[in-house]
Amino acid sequence: MKKNKFFGAGFPYMAIKDMPGRLIVLEGTDGVGRSTQITLLRKWLEDEGFAVSDTGLRRSALTQPGLVAAKSGHTMSRMAMSLFYATDFADRLENQIIPALKAGFYVLSDRYFFSIIARDIVRGADPRWAREVYGFALKPDIVFYLKSDLPNLITRMINGRGFDYWESGMDIHCADNLYDSFVEYQSRLMRQFDALAVEYKFKTINANQPVNDVFDDLKKQLKLFIKRQSHH
Repeated sequence: MKKNKFFGAGFPYMAIKDMPGRLIVLEGTDGVGRSTQITLLRKWLEDEGFAVSDTGLRRSALTQPGLVAAKSGHTMSRMAMSLFYATDFADRLENQIIPALKAGFYVLSDRYFFSIIARDIVRGADPRWAREVYGFALKPDIVFYLKSDLPNLITRMINGRGFDYWESGMDIHCADNLYDSFVEYQSRLMRQFDALAVEYKFKTINANQPVNDVFDDLKKQLKLFIKRQSHH
């Protein structure tokens, strides 16, 4: 039986014993294609006979409306926004992710707390504090880091949804226009993700490739992962 592990104390008030499901996380910077890959992986896993649930940032029924309003108003302090995201994550973990794992689901998470601490650190948070906030977090079974270089990311954004205020780091005044701010902000985020990938042993996937090639790489890694799990 798999032993559940947390990054810190976990949920002290919550007795968690048997969780036969698996938690699979896709991380990476904005616009790198995580959501697309989650959709493809979910269909593939379901076709393989697995029960699948998916989740992502700002999907807590408790906090999602408030986070949207907070991001629209630009009035919250960085610390308050950081703790708001931590509350969103805690609610989803307790009420969405853990129940699904208990029921034996493969849970696909579009980002985890790693994205939040990367953003927080870029915005000036103490790196140790940022990590310790998430001591209640369950350790994923596997984390894939979709890594793209900056020119590729810029091309995707220009040809896709365009540059966004928050994804460009305009709130921390990286530059006086969206394009230059995006370049600077995403460069800082990439450095954080590269460091987190080493610290937390992410499996890096080349996200500069076409969508189907990225999917093939993820599938190959997941097949090996599933094979290992079946032998435990």
